[in-house]
Amino acid sequence: MAEAFRAALAEAGRETQAVLRARLAQHDLPVARAMEHAVVGGKGLRGFLVLEGARLHGVDREAALLPAAGIEALHAYSLVHDDLPAMDDDDLRRGRPTVHVAWDEAIAILAGDALQSLGFELCADPAVGPHRADLCLALARAGGIAGMVGGQARDIMAESADVPLDLDQITELQQGKTGALIRWSAEAGAVMAGADARPLGRYAAALGLAFQIADDILDVEGDADKMGKAVRKDAGAGKATFVSLLGLGPAKARAAELVEAACDALSPYGAQAGTLRETARFVIARDS
Repeated sequence: MAEAFRAALAEAGRETQAVLRARLAQHDLPVARAMEHAVVGGKGLRGFLVLEGARLHGVDREAALLPAAGIEALHAYSLVHDDLPAMDDDDLRRGRPTVHVAWDEAIAILAGDALQSLGFELCADPAVGPHRADLCLALARAGGIAGMVGGQARDIMAESADVPLDLDQITELQQGKTGALIRWSAEAGAVMAGADARPLGRYAAALGLAFQIADDILDVEGDADKMGKAVRKDAGAGKATFVSLLGLGPAKARAAELVEAACDALSPYGAQAGTLRETARFVIARDS
């Protein structure tokens, strides 16, 4: 099952990147090349979740590929901006120079802006079906002040706060910064089908938190070559993380509990959700 899952994840990544490259090939501009640079590589987990949720609800894969590519574009935008000197100031992303290093800050800002717009363009495509407006509204909420941007803002504020964040505050921060787009991705297939998205929402809430705890663990134990980015930055910056608050062992135990909770949430789908269960296990077993 693990090998089948990894093959399916890789195939979904190839398909979503093909959609994005086809769109960007229409524009002969440096910013388009910077956008393509930003979407290459990565795990493609969010797009994969869209495709799996769509499969569970009988949604045509070609239609689902559009929002799957859209969420990968929007996620890439968030990384391009997050890497900027005014934010995390990173030189390396996915094993390659970040966009502002490979080009410059102006191109990086514009590439991020355009990737965000492309994400919505793909989700609003008529081929997505009659519920595309619902998808776009949910994406605006997940990517905005109530979701990812709000979480990022809390993260920046925490860096200069007099008192480090406690566990509840870290959890709330990460449910926005990391969890909101993961939840949107998991629910998208159900939304496209006009079905009840709540079971996948519960799955994604646990999955997103487990994903962030795994990231915090990798920042402590990970290898920079495998990660494709700098490690041990959180400790160096004195940031409160799940590892710093819980300890390494308890953080790993909490991540494992969340994976079990994610798998339990999939019970309405029975054996059909086997790949999503494997996805949850992958989240805490990965090395990058």
